[in-house]
Amino acid sequence: MKAPVITLANEAVGEIELPDAVFGAEPRPDIMARVVHWQLAKRRAGTHKTKGMGEVSGTTKKPWKQKGTGRARQGSLRSPQFRKGGVVHGPVVRDHGYDLPKKVRRLGLISALSQKAREGKLVVLDRAVADGKTAELKRRVAALGWRSALIVDGTVVDEGFRRAARNIPGLDVLPTIGANVYDILRHDVVAVTREGVAGLAQRLGVAAGGEEARA
Repeated sequence: MKAPVITLANEAVGEIELPDAVFGAEPRPDIMARVVHWQLAKRRAGTHKTKGMGEVSGTTKKPWKQKGTGRARQGSLRSPQFRKGGVVHGPVVRDHGYDLPKKVRRLGLISALSQKAREGKLVVLDRAVADGKTAELKRRVAALGWRSALIVDGTVVDEGFRRAARNIPGLDVLPTIGANVYDILRHDVVAVTREGVAGLAQRLGVAAGGEEARA
């Protein structure tokens, strides 16, 4: 599939052939949901913690004798039914991450890119370079009508462009290796540079002609 290439000044500078295996596949909402859940689970800190019966401070003495008081038998004042007692089955420090097959992650990224292309919200930029001035880049982004945009560059993001973009709300910049399903879906527009297109194709194992590379 062919797509026009523009500059940050919104000037047309030709066309580019986008590999169908990356940008023209049938989107899979179920796969994208799995990948997003996996990403968000990995981001959880897992530092929530409550104290159990053996961790709260307090006496270990039996509150009263077992029989003869007319009261319910109790073994410890640190039991959960007492004030300041331990919590039963409370959260503990743990890792919420889990494994997801590489093929599923790959298909999720392809589905997210293809969905943006299908919706007409995929833009191909010639280059993503700036002199580090936020005001100039903000003016150009506003002229393009981008309120929420993700820019995917090549292997390395231009440092001047990164500095200029980091203070613009709704604008994020990632190298090819950082492109992910969650960030693609949460932005309205996805802009990929020429180097980014080649980098994504290489990362996803797609040849220059658009066919999947085979070992």
